[in-house]
Amino acid sequence: MQLIIVESPHKAKTIEKFLKGDYKVDASKGHVRDLPVNRMGVKIDGNFEPFYEIAQDKKADIKRLKDEAKKADKVFLATDPDREGEAISWHLAEVLDLDENEKNRIEFNEISEKAVKNALNSPRKINKNLVDAQQARRVLDRIVGYSVSPAASSVLGENLSAGRVQSVALKMVVDREREITAFKPQEYWNLKATLKPQGEKEFKALLTEKNGKKYKPVNKEEADITERELKDSAFTVNSVKKTVIKSHAPAPFITSTLQQDGSVKLNVTAPQIMQIAQRLYEGVETPNGHLALITYMRTDSVRISSEAQGEALKFIKANYGEKYLPLKPNFYRSKKDAQDAHEAIRPISVSVTPESVKNFLDRNHYRLYKLIYDRFIASQMAEAVYDGVSVEVKAGAYTLKTGGKTLVFKGYTAVYDDTKKEEDEEGANASVPSLNEGERLDLKGIEKEQKFTKPPVRFTEATLIKNMEEKGIGRPSTYATIMAKLTDRKREYVRKDKKYLIPNEISYGLIDFLVKYFPDIMDVGFTAKMEDDLDDIGESGKDWHKLIADFYAPFSRRLAASRMTDVICEKCGAPMIIKSGRYGNYYACSNYPECKNIKSVKEKQSVATDKTCPKCGAPLVIKEGHFGKFLACSNYPTCKYTLSLAPEKFEGVCPVCGKPARKMTSKSGKTFYGCTGFPDCKFMSWDMPTGKLCPKCGKPLVKVGKTVKCSDKNCGYTQDEDR
Repeated sequence: MQLIIVESPHKAKTIEKFLKGDYKVDASKGHVRDLPVNRMGVKIDGNFEPFYEIAQDKKADIKRLKDEAKKADKVFLATDPDREGEAISWHLAEVLDLDENEKNRIEFNEISEKAVKNALNSPRKINKNLVDAQQARRVLDRIVGYSVSPAASSVLGENLSAGRVQSVALKMVVDREREITAFKPQEYWNLKATLKPQGEKEFKALLTEKNGKKYKPVNKEEADITERELKDSAFTVNSVKKTVIKSHAPAPFITSTLQQDGSVKLNVTAPQIMQIAQRLYEGVETPNGHLALITYMRTDSVRISSEAQGEALKFIKANYGEKYLPLKPNFYRSKKDAQDAHEAIRPISVSVTPESVKNFLDRNHYRLYKLIYDRFIASQMAEAVYDGVSVEVKAGAYTLKTGGKTLVFKGYTAVYDDTKKEEDEEGANASVPSLNEGERLDLKGIEKEQKFTKPPVRFTEATLIKNMEEKGIGRPSTYATIMAKLTDRKREYVRKDKKYLIPNEISYGLIDFLVKYFPDIMDVGFTAKMEDDLDDIGESGKDWHKLIADFYAPFSRRLAASRMTDVICEKCGAPMIIKSGRYGNYYACSNYPECKNIKSVKEKQSVATDKTCPKCGAPLVIKEGHFGKFLACSNYPTCKYTLSLAPEKFEGVCPVCGKPARKMTSKSGKTFYGCTGFPDCKFMSWDMPTGKLCPKCGKPLVKVGKTVKCSDKNCGYTQDEDR
């Protein structure tokens, strides 16, 4: 028996359909070990080596896989075909005691019988370069997150999470919102003339220039003057340009474009899109068993196999006709920095149409599969063709323009229409009448419309992902995770207004803190270069430890500055810094090793002031006790000077010395009333004292609700409140 280990139980079911008899397929259910949850898990002083541990909920899976591996003649590791999948295979090999030099790693871009069997015929060793690339990214992100988050949380007084890439994405959202807030709209006016040529229908042209320069009236008075001058002018066709416009089919989906289009067309979030795509890749249940529908969905390559292209061209010819085939097959070029590890996202077989599986899919699975399917078919189709015309009209010193285009041949738009609707700001007409240069036109009317310049548009998930991709921030496998973290309801860095992303108040403080102390991390160019350097580890095998070490040296200096707090060490008076340890965050004295004082961040801490103790001259600090905030000498316990900062709130009168009484709370949480003359007067009462004595027994009178009564329950004396 030969054992194949994949990540997902769904994937295992689909593969089992192809392999019978000699193969057993089981799933690791994702990572089998990872960095610890409650501590950094990276040896900063030990060449940044990570410490991996097995989660409690994974122990049963590992035991089962170990037992199966011992019985198997051969073990194949068939995790996903990317860095993350390569790392999972390496972890499995480590945990299951497999020989790293053995060719036991197989990968396939689609879960089809042919792809799986081809992979089994060409196993390879685990690619340690890819493993190191994943380790480096994981270690770097852990160092940044577990170092910066405690410092930010301490300064801002919130439980915050800062990430190497997610924080840059959040900065983009915050910066855009600040641009919108600072934006000052400028008034301008659009003037459209309705014009009629001899024997032809009317059309509209938009005022665009004056004296050969771009021009828009900036207020009503100027617009009125322009209108009068236009009415006094003769309108003549200055130029007519006719063109044939060809629109090339879009490339098949990569991860980022799938998330962008899915967000816009299906109104589904990026994390949801990836969850749905994962299921389409792993396989869905049909009457004939599990069926995988699409190729691997984490990719930055637009490349497709010649076999898939040939199948698509046959389908197009049979279903749309030969005229919908391009003169030469369409090929697309991936971005310069693309890893190009495997194909674009496409259906495994074009014979499995969306309609043929509609009854087996829920609504969102069907819609996403149709989107992927249609985009792939369209990518192999002929161009759409339009007849275009642009017209320039002269009226005295003014120039007006109009234009339009008419669809002549649908081409790929017969399957997938990616045209965007835009405002009719440029005087475009659905159709423009036949015009000749020098032809006179009759003015039928002028429309004036007040407009204002618009602020930058807020990001949506789609436009933020597009922006990140263009700037080289993040990678296909991280976009959805970043979107999920930004909109996480627990922290709510970003909220959604319909589809638009709006930063919440805490995000401004977090970004300002990060920009102040960690300018490199928050710099888009720096982050993009770091992504390239991390990719380079997988491609060239560079030492990842050196990359982390080069990053950590300046980072640690900035971290030390950011960790300094206003909390004062009560043992030596030095400021304390915040650190992260096995059991969470804690304060440590900056005077280490001379002072080794540490304490929990949950304790009520001291805050430095510019005041000095009147008794000994040491700095005073603000502390908080049971009775509120107070000033205390930092030289405690040698000097015990204190001064309350809590506003005096008196309730009742002390019946012993006549001074005001104060409502207070005991350590057990019970309310009581004590004399403000303490410690000279130690009177206290569970009820509010009135300052008077009982005429019957001489004990203090107290107020309970609206009743005044004797504090001695055995006395029983009571009186009305207004006596």
